[in-house]
Order: sequence, then structure tokens, then C-alpha cells
Amino acid sequence: MDVVLLSLFIGALAAFYFFLTQKNKYWQKRGVPCADGALPGFGHMLWVLFMRTTLPECLRKIYKNNMNRSMIGFYNFTSPSLIIVEPELVKTVLQTNFASFSKNAFIIDPALDPLLSHNPFATTGDKWIAGRKRFSYAFSSMRLKILLESVKSVCVTLENYVDNKMNKDGRLEIELKDLCSRYTAQVVAAAGFGVDGLCFDDEKDDVSFRHTGRAILEPTGRNSIMFALMFLVPSLNKIFKMSFIPKHIDRFFRTLVADLMEQRRKDGIPRNDFLHLMAELERIEGDKFDLEMLASQAMSFVIDGFETSSSVMSFAAFHLASHPKVQEKLRKEVTTVLDKYDGVITYEGLKEMTYMDQVLNESQRILPVAGFMTKLCTEKFELKGSDGLVCHVEPDTNVLIPVNALHEDPRYWKDPEEFDPERFSPDRKHSIEKFTFLPFGEGPRICVGMRMALLQLKAGLVAILRKYSLELSSKTQIPLKMIPGTILATPKGGLWVFLQQL
Repeated sequence: MDVVLLSLFIGALAAFYFFLTQKNKYWQKRGVPCADGALPGFGHMLWVLFMRTTLPECLRKIYKNNMNRSMIGFYNFTSPSLIIVEPELVKTVLQTNFASFSKNAFIIDPALDPLLSHNPFATTGDKWIAGRKRFSYAFSSMRLKILLESVKSVCVTLENYVDNKMNKDGRLEIELKDLCSRYTAQVVAAAGFGVDGLCFDDEKDDVSFRHTGRAILEPTGRNSIMFALMFLVPSLNKIFKMSFIPKHIDRFFRTLVADLMEQRRKDGIPRNDFLHLMAELERIEGDKFDLEMLASQAMSFVIDGFETSSSVMSFAAFHLASHPKVQEKLRKEVTTVLDKYDGVITYEGLKEMTYMDQVLNESQRILPVAGFMTKLCTEKFELKGSDGLVCHVEPDTNVLIPVNALHEDPRYWKDPEEFDPERFSPDRKHSIEKFTFLPFGEGPRICVGMRMALLQLKAGLVAILRKYSLELSSKTQIPLKMIPGTILATPKGGLWVFLQQL
């Protein structure tokens, strides 16, 4: 009997192994080349799963090994995905044939994450159009000028915070992500809700807006697991049923938005924040907005405006600290424009800071916060590469765009490892090949908050550069290495600099 049971067990294992190996023949059967190293059951995700590497790094390596191809098969565990290499195919997916790839490929269960399910990044169809319309209204040029008033008050708070931390010699060693996250979280509180986020008060950090934002996106063990369940193996969450947004955070936003919107509806007093603009839009349309939808969009303001922006800002400041000549050139532009506007940060002045745009673009090229994009095929579509390769993409297939690899491909960028803001100068930026630079995405689903993000980034860097010089600290680990298992690029050991009063 023992021999029979053992034989049955071995037979079952062999059958299961055969089943898994057949899963890894999906692309072979369709005549699409597949990346090397796929393992039964794990596909190409073994080292990502065990946090030996990040998914963007994994995709970058596959891209570099297959640059002569237009596309390459990939296995997200047992699920076949397609990595597209050619910019023209990126254009097809993001723009030309948007209807066939209109979904972002991660699954939000409305029962587990009702607020996150309304996030414009997760929605489709009429719900996506309605949400995008509201954000587009809030982030028009006229209304960005309103929100800038709140941002300017935070810039003053930032300067005061740094001044109070300085030693007697006017010098301060500080971690950039910590400083920038205080700034962007305070901007979210002020420009989003019209409240004090307490982000520069060390004694109240545990009740600050920054603390709330970190609970959602900071690289903790829980958030690493949620990243895996949402982006890598979303089918597993049908079993574990974990919510991405902690319940106490969900309650916090519902209560905050309900109270503030009721106040705005009653008093009608103009304020320089997002919720005031939503109350204004309600009056224009003559209908009250659904509270859950409003709370969701307010949370989107936090998710998109806090962690992502603080990462971009800290990377830009890191590059300025690493390249003193670039820093000095940018400071000259900042002081020249500020002098023109009597030392005041203005919407028009920020628009005139073209070298600032170049620095931010080049920083995001070298260190994109989101190293890849993933789209879900919604209807069968034929992708044709310039190498003659044809792939009939089936519905529900993930299409992966390795942003970091496109940003450093020497076919599109001369000396791509060099930090050179002149690539984006007015006389050179038009020669950049389309769809090789994707810091905010492209096509109809390009980041709707891009203009607001750039507004707060530029204002924050102006506040720093006009009063302080930045010098890299030896605490910063060069070359930078990113922490595996995080949603956004997060350097090990942090980004440490010295701020010196000018």
C-alpha cells in the first residue's frame, strides 16, 4: 500500500510539473520569442518574489538582452505577459489603439477597497471619464493659480523648518526624501483640503498628513505584500482578501471629506484648495457629488500628490547636489525670474523657468519613479513589429512597457548614463524620439495630475535653491540601489545631502 501511495504521489507531482512546463510554452506556440530563464510555476518572477531584484530591474535586463527584437514574451508566474521594446509599439498601445489597451493592469476589488476602486488609475469607461473631468477642471491654468497660493504658504513653512534645523555655521545634513515628503504631504493637506498637515512638526508626526500618506505607500512589509498581490499575482488576493488601503485610513478620508464638504457647501467662502474647487463644480453642475466618489478623489490627491511627487523632488535635488554646475545654472535662472516678480513665486514665473523643466525631465529620465507601465488587453489585437514579428494579443493579456529601459537606451539617448539637462533644451527636445520618454505616461491616460505635480515640484525646488546650496553627503550610497518589493523607486540608505545657507 505504501508503494502504491508513493507511486501515486510521484505521479501527481510529475503531472503537476508537466502542467506547469506546458504553461511556459504559451509564447512558443504563438511564434513569439520568450525571455530566457523561465521556471515552471515561477516564470521569470523567482528573484522578484524573493526580493533579490525589483520588477523594473528584471524587465530592464530582459529588454537589454533582446534589443534586436520588437517584443518579447514574459511569464508573470504562470500568466503570459508581453514586453514591448519598440517605441512605435508603445505608441500603438498607449495612444493609437488605446481602445484595445484602455485598462491599467491591476485589479482593485470594490468590496475590499471601495475608495481606491474610484481612483482614475483604476477606473475605466464612464467612471474614468467622469473622474478625469473633475481633475481636469481642478488643474486648469486658472485654478492652478488658486492652488499655488496654498503651495506658496508651504514653501515658507519649508524654509522656516530648514532654518530652525541649521547649526551655527548655517549648515545642515538632511535626508532628501524625508524633507521632500514633509513638503509634498503639507502641500496635499493645504492645497487638497485647506488644513494644516502638521508635517513640519516633529512632535506631531504620528498625527500628520505625512504619517497618513506613509501608511498607504511607504515600503513596509505589509505594503510589499500588497504590491505583490496587486501587481504580480492579483489572483491570490481572491483568497487572502487584503485591502490595499488600511481601514482606519479609509475612515479618516471619509470623515474628513464629509465634514469639510459640508462646511464648504454652507459657507461658500472661497478657499485655495481642491475641495473648494469641487464644491464650486457642484454649484455649476447643480448636483451634489457622491461622498464616496469625493473621498476617493481626495485620496487620489494624496496618493498621486504626496509619495510620487516627493520621490521625484528628492531625486531632482540629489542630481543637483551631484552636479554643482547644473545646480548653479538653475539657481541663476531661479533668482533672475524671482527678481522679475519682486521675489514672489508666481504661476507665470514658474512657467518661465525652462531650465527647471529640463532638470526635472532629465532627472526623471535617469531615475523614473515608476520603472514600468502595464496595460491590459481588452479586445484581441494584432501587434506588428518592424522586425516582422506578429503577435495576436488575447484579451486579459498584460502588456509591459519597461520605462526605465527605454529611458536609457543608447539608440535614443547619447551617453544615456550622463546627467545632461541640455537634452531637453528648446532646440534639442524636439529631436527626442516619441514614446521613449514616459515619466507621466502618454496617450489618453497620461497622468491627469501632471501639471499640479510640476507646479509643486518647481515651487519647492525654488524655495530650496534661492536660500541654500546642496552638497552630496557620504551617507548616500553611490551607485544608488533600489529596495526590492516597493511600489515606487526607493534608494537603500536614503539620499543624504548638506544644505548650506547662501
